Amino acid sequence: MEWRPGGYVFVAYRPEEEKTLRALVDLQRSFGLNIRWCDADELLQVVPDLNPEGLRGGTYSPGDGHCSPLLLNHAYYELAKQAGAEFHFHEEVLGFEVRAGRIQDVKTGRGTYPTALVLNAAGAWAANVGKLLGVDHPVYPDCHEAGITEPVEHFLDPMIVDIRPGPGSANCYFHQLATGQIAFCITPEPPILGEDRRETSVFLPQVAKRIIQVVPRLAGIRVRRVWRGLYPMTPDGLPMVGAVEGIRGYLVAIGLCGQGVMLGPAIGELLSRLVLGRLTRDDRLVLEKLSPNRSFQAQEVLR
Repeated sequence: MEWRPGGYVFVAYRPEEEKTLRALVDLQRSFGLNIRWCDADELLQVVPDLNPEGLRGGTYSPGDGHCSPLLLNHAYYELAKQAGAEFHFHEEVLGFEVRAGRIQDVKTGRGTYPTALVLNAAGAWAANVGKLLGVDHPVYPDCHEAGITEPVEHFLDPMIVDIRPGPGSANCYFHQLATGQIAFCITPEPPILGEDRRETSVFLPQVAKRIIQVVPRLAGIRVRRVWRGLYPMTPDGLPMVGAVEGIRGYLVAIGLCGQGVMLGPAIGELLSRLVLGRLTRDDRLVLEKLSPNRSFQAQEVLR
């Protein structure tokens, strides 16, 4: 999977970001997370290539890391097949049969599958699946562009995140893959909603300027390709996980807001315990917080 446990670094170059990040560190540490605030000198020891000009410090969580999502998905696929799972590709879901308030079967373009349990994990298209059951899931696709460079000598261990706003953007983030390439992305501001996945001419000069400001060494590295993907967002920035009221047998794991690779393993285990009736006290607290039936009154702190 090309896993690299290099950690995450959130940099602060302004008092505003320092205040936000320090407050989040206190909250995260209260939940037992391995994260700390580093002053500028400490942070430069972790990432020597950071731009020191104006650097106030940042957060560092050494236990975090990154991997290849393509290889990870393939590993999931192979392990699932070994466990007896069957996959049906290029088969559109057309509807569901619900009787007496319970799921009975799934209808696709190739047939009907009797089932007592349906899990909606359709990502940016989760709301479309919900509509087939008459359920309005507040999940909307938010377009983000990303890019990747040629491979270069390894010099960057952590994922770097800069939450400062810039022209037409919110945060930007980048990391070096195990294979040497630099992968980079930016959060558009205002958000670009919809399912259009065509690349734009705006992205590359915009993101290049920002990441070079943070790590000047990135200047001059050639870009190999860019692409656009869809983040399945929710109104409060939290996933929707668990059983949907009114339809027995209908579960969701949707709206992961771009954090699917990180949250997916834990959510998968949580849902397996839900289905098997083996929930712990902590599981119930998490499901209450992430309930698809909640009011969505909270607001996302970092975008």
